[in-house]
Amino acid sequence: MFAVALGWVALAWLFRWGNPRHPHSPKRVWPWSLVPLIIWWFYVYMADTYGDVDIAAIFFHLQAGMEGHGGGKRFLTAIVYTLSAFFSLVAFVWLVRHDHRWRLLERILALFLLATNPLLFGITQRSATMVTQDGAWLDRRYIEPKITEEPADPPNLLYIYLESIERTYDDNERFDDAYEDFNAIGEESVVFEGVRQLDNTGWTMAGMIASQCGVPLMPAGLLHDEQFEPLDHVVPGVNCLGDILSAQDYQLTYIGGASTDFAGKGLFYNDHGFDRILGREELEPRLDDPDYVNSWGLYDDSLYDMMLEELKMLDESDDPWGMVALTLGAHAPFGFPADSCKERQGEFDGEDILYSVECSGWLTRQFLDRLEDEGLLDNTLVVIASDHLSMKVSAWDKLVASERDNTLMLYSDDLEPARIRRESTTLDIFPTILETMGYQTESHRAGLGVSLLAEPQNLVERHGLTYLNERLTEENALQERLWEGVDREVRFKE
Repeated sequence: MFAVALGWVALAWLFRWGNPRHPHSPKRVWPWSLVPLIIWWFYVYMADTYGDVDIAAIFFHLQAGMEGHGGGKRFLTAIVYTLSAFFSLVAFVWLVRHDHRWRLLERILALFLLATNPLLFGITQRSATMVTQDGAWLDRRYIEPKITEEPADPPNLLYIYLESIERTYDDNERFDDAYEDFNAIGEESVVFEGVRQLDNTGWTMAGMIASQCGVPLMPAGLLHDEQFEPLDHVVPGVNCLGDILSAQDYQLTYIGGASTDFAGKGLFYNDHGFDRILGREELEPRLDDPDYVNSWGLYDDSLYDMMLEELKMLDESDDPWGMVALTLGAHAPFGFPADSCKERQGEFDGEDILYSVECSGWLTRQFLDRLEDEGLLDNTLVVIASDHLSMKVSAWDKLVASERDNTLMLYSDDLEPARIRRESTTLDIFPTILETMGYQTESHRAGLGVSLLAEPQNLVERHGLTYLNERLTEENALQERLWEGVDREVRFKE
C-alpha cells in the first residue's frame, strides 16, 4: 500500500498534477467518478475486513436487520477507512477542479471504475442472466422434504454450529494442533470430508438455512415490497428441519450467545417449528458475572453451561427433543476465547485465531464428556458442524492456500466411526441428518440436498461446484419459492 501511494506521489510530481504548465481557470464541478470512487472504497474495506465480498450477504443483512451486530472490534478499522476515503475524495475533487487535464480524463476513469468493481460486476451479471438465461434450473431440482418412513424410537438431536471453524484447520503443518480436540471427537464419529461452500451459503444465517433447509439463501430482494424495512419472515416458502421434526412432536430449542434479532435468526426459528428461542437477551441475565460478555454476546463456556441446563429440562419430557446451538468462540476476525481456556493455553494475544479455534475445540469436547456423564447422549444424534467457512482472520493466507471444506461430524451410539470423503455442499447436510435419525425421504433427497450416506449423486458430484454457482446467478424461480408468502402488500404504519 505504501509503495502504491509513493508511486502516485511520484506521478503527481512528474506530471505536475493540479499545477499544469498551461493552466485553465478552475471550475467548480463535481467529478463524474466521485460515486464510482466511493463504491470502490467500500469494496476495498469489505474485502480487507471479510476476505471475500458477498453481495448477497450485504443485501440480506440490510433486509433482515442489523440490530444486535457485535462487530465492535472492526469499528476502528471502519473509522480509518472512512477518514482515508474522505480525504482522498476531497483531494480528488480539488484536483479535478484545478487541473483541466483531469476534468477530461476523469469521465473515462468513471467508466473504468464502474466496469472493474467486483461489487458491481456481481449485480450486473445476475441482472443480465436473469433476463437471458433459464431462471428455474435449480428450482426444477428442488425436492419437497417428505417423510416416507419413520423410526420406531425417534432419537433426540443436538446440532452444534461451530462459528467459522472449517475442517481446513485440520492440517498440523499450517495450523499446528489447533484442530486436535475436534479430531479427537472425530475418532468416535462419522466424519465427512469435502463439504464445500456454495455461493449464498457463506454467512451464519445462510449456512443454517443451507444445512437445515437444503437451499442457498437468496435474499428477498424485489420480492419484499418494503426493501429497507426488516423482514417479517425468513424463507417461509420452504419446509426445513424444524418443520419436519415439529410435525413429529419434537420439543425444539434454539440457543446461541448472540442476539437473535441480528440477521433474522429469531424470525427463522420461530417460523420453522421451534418452541424456545434463546439468545443474548434471554441468556445474559442468567450470568453470575454480568460483565463476562463480549461484543457479540456470551462466551462459549457460559453458553455450554446453559445448554446443559436446557438439555436436562428437555430430557425430562417423554417427547423427543431437538436443540440447535451456535457458538461464538472463533468468530472472525480474532475470535472470543473463553477465560476458562487461559489456564490451559496461556494468555490470548487478541489476534491469533488459532488460539480461539483450539479453545473452542477443547470446550466442545469437554461439553460432550459432560453430556455423556449425565446420560444425555443416550438415543441422541450429535451433529458438529461449521456454519460456514471462515471470513478473514489472522491465518487467512494459510486458509486460502488450498481447497477448503466445512467441518461435519455425526456422533451417536448407533454409528460406527468412519471417514467419508464425498464432494458435496452444506445443502446435503439436511437429508443426511434426517436419514441418520431414521427418517427416510424420497430418493434420499430433501430440498436440493442428497444424503451423504446414500448412493445417489448429489449436485456437486453430478455438475461440479463452479457450474452450480453459475446456475445460482441465473436463478429466480427458487428465490420466489423461498420467499413465497412474504407480504407484498404495502403495510401502513401508524
